[in-house]
Amino acid sequence: VLLVRNRKEFSALGSKCPHYGAPLSKGVLRGERLRCPWHGACFNIRTGDIEEYPSLDCISCFKVTVEDGKVLVTAKKKVPTLPAATEHEQHLGLVGVRGLRGASPAGVAALVCAETLRQEGFTGRIVMATKEKHVPYDKSKLSKEMDLKAEDVYLRKPEFLDAQGIEFWTEKEAVSVDFQKQRVRFMDGSSQKYHQLLIATGSHSSFLKVPGADLQNVCILQTPEDSRKILELATGKNLVIIGASFVGTRLDQVSRVPAPARDTNGSSLQPGAAAVLPAWLLAGHSCFYSSTAWNFLMNTETSPFQMLQNKGVKFHMKSELCELKGKDGKVAEAVLASGEKLPADVVVVGIGSTPNSAFLKGTSIARDDKGAILVDLHMQTNIPNVFAAGDVVSFPVALLNGDRSSIHHQQVAEAHGHCAALNMLKKGKELHTVPFFWTTLLGKSIRYAGCGKGYTDTVVKGSLEQQKFLIFYLRNGHVTAAASLNCDPMVSLIAEVLYLGKLISKEEAE
Repeated sequence: VLLVRNRKEFSALGSKCPHYGAPLSKGVLRGERLRCPWHGACFNIRTGDIEEYPSLDCISCFKVTVEDGKVLVTAKKKVPTLPAATEHEQHLGLVGVRGLRGASPAGVAALVCAETLRQEGFTGRIVMATKEKHVPYDKSKLSKEMDLKAEDVYLRKPEFLDAQGIEFWTEKEAVSVDFQKQRVRFMDGSSQKYHQLLIATGSHSSFLKVPGADLQNVCILQTPEDSRKILELATGKNLVIIGASFVGTRLDQVSRVPAPARDTNGSSLQPGAAAVLPAWLLAGHSCFYSSTAWNFLMNTETSPFQMLQNKGVKFHMKSELCELKGKDGKVAEAVLASGEKLPADVVVVGIGSTPNSAFLKGTSIARDDKGAILVDLHMQTNIPNVFAAGDVVSFPVALLNGDRSSIHHQQVAEAHGHCAALNMLKKGKELHTVPFFWTTLLGKSIRYAGCGKGYTDTVVKGSLEQQKFLIFYLRNGHVTAAASLNCDPMVSLIAEVLYLGKLISKEEAE
């Protein structure tokens, strides 16, 4: 139990964040908001309710009384659950369409939307449809714990969805939407009418366009099956990763497999052995939602880059891949534009992503030139009763002065789904969230909050060499984002300041 005092009032709460079990005693308290030190989840200390994701569950609250100068906490052991759904009063509330592989991260936007509808008392029919064969899962674990089974990373068990009256259709790919007739058509020839529609189809990995890209053992990382396949194929083999985005560099589970293959110079060709995309492609199509910030972190003079090199990772920066050569149908060699050849038993491609919106081509729904669906702060599209959320959308970002951006991460997708649900119920809720990203790199924790797109200046606190630092990203003289390595809970603190709309000047950052 965590006992919190806010002015003269006491609150007693569960002591660990329901997301990954972080100790909330090391978090950030501002007024009635308590923010997790690890991943930025935020809770109301009076009610335990979620105020910022990524946690899907609230924290327990306990009765507090003060008698004779003593604070007494009364607790009962109880597993918090959502109220069971009652009989359907409306025909159809939501179709959470995940039409193509790799939805906003693994369906979390649609999941939160469906759960929020139930929490708000909606009793109508809810249907989630996906091309995948799994319920929504924690996609962030796929590159960190690659030997897990799919069931080990499920965000909710199928039984949970059943208990809430949420229909979940697997292997059901949406191929078109008739917005006039309010009907979704699926690959198997069936169709479903809707009254309210959420499109949360996410994004898919961009395809490699070089000769040999179709060889066996050229992989992408999107599903639990992909993760286990890469681990099995790469153990003790020559692994080449195309792209230096965070998806590629965080494959540290593979970097710990035994007996790495070595080239003739004795250099390990473990994960990241070739970050062989031209610089413009890395900067323009990185999966990381602030590619400029990630590129700064991966600068050859900063510790994340050095950490990987110290583990035998060999980088080929600003190099262009021109061909993959094979033997017996399997990839064997990666050829760079310089003529250098890299032994490659396995190739993992991480060169960015593309919105899963091709099935909407020819419709009247508004999309940008990259295919992202345009939504407003209510997650509403230009079509009545049609909402969109997660990786597939471009939305106004407060930290960019309302300019649109696509931000591909779990916490943002969850915030989108929550906001969309409230507006399906006519609550008039505007999106208000500070993007929060996290990952681990060789056992070190990296946090990032805000939106560093277009930053013009940085302030670095701490030591890059000692692998403990905090970086502020500034635009127009004020902090719009921060990143850290082993400096918890500083990024959570900055996220909370930004959430409250306060400006941090360069002088204050210094």
